[in-house]
Amino acid sequence: MASAYTKHFKRLLALLALVVLTVSPSAVVHALGSPDPVQNGNVGIEGTIPSPPPTQAATITTPRSGQTFTATPITVAGICKTDLLIKLFANNVFVGSTVCKSGSYSLKIDLFSGKNDLVARVYDSLDQEGPDSNVVSVTFNDAQFAQFGSRVSLTSNYARKGANPGVELVWPIVLSGGSGPYAVSVEWGDGKADSLFTVSFPGNINIKHIYDTAGVYSIIVKATDKNGTTAYLQLVGIANGEAKTTTTSGSTTSGTSSGGNSGDTLFGTLGWALLILLFPFMIASFWLGSRHELYVIRKRIEKSRQQAGSL
Repeated sequence: MASAYTKHFKRLLALLALVVLTVSPSAVVHALGSPDPVQNGNVGIEGTIPSPPPTQAATITTPRSGQTFTATPITVAGICKTDLLIKLFANNVFVGSTVCKSGSYSLKIDLFSGKNDLVARVYDSLDQEGPDSNVVSVTFNDAQFAQFGSRVSLTSNYARKGANPGVELVWPIVLSGGSGPYAVSVEWGDGKADSLFTVSFPGNINIKHIYDTAGVYSIIVKATDKNGTTAYLQLVGIANGEAKTTTTSGSTTSGTSSGGNSGDTLFGTLGWALLILLFPFMIASFWLGSRHELYVIRKRIEKSRQQAGSL
């Protein structure tokens, strides 16, 4: 029959197992929410749980259908669900992106010569697409196109792209139309100097930058051809890690941590402290239990000998 000390030791072992289970989930959480996880486009997702795609469409409130413009870029604004990515399309061609903040969005886009059907589409952090917005039809009377017969334009296969802080972000851009050579400028949104370079011919170009601080940045790409026609493209750049929203002037407007929270850290720390405090008692209980078992066994042997001698 197990002694009281042995039972006490088993209880302590059960408590030890509970403490280990308390500490271990914290380590698992931090492993899943490591500082530099990667998804398509190198945008970090920390501990994201699969969920249905967005169900609420954005709206375009500015401009209004029927408006005519003679210069670009124009401002497009509307209502949306906070934190969703907004992609703008003109005639079903991607023309710019931004992140919905405080229930609304605003960005500048380029237009094609003539009629433009504008649509805003929402995407979540897993790049799942939600429903389309209302369609707004506007007209661009392009005097430069009428004069030169061609207009430079910019687009990209990526509306949002990222890299870890300190690692070079490489973003492919498609430059088309107009007449070379082209002067290209990129405003990265982190307060650093703009990237400036020239391109001789239209085609695919790569813009490159290194962010020092984690956050969300508004990137503005401009290209001007030899005739002075200009293209404009606004994008969303991500420096993985602590999520911050930064304006094009480089100032931080909001921020939330995307790593493990302090509650997990405190919980794990208390668990380890409890384990350390219990360890000496477990050793002492084991020693006392062993001594007591030996004492009981010795007494039983002596009793058996006494009984055998009396026969």
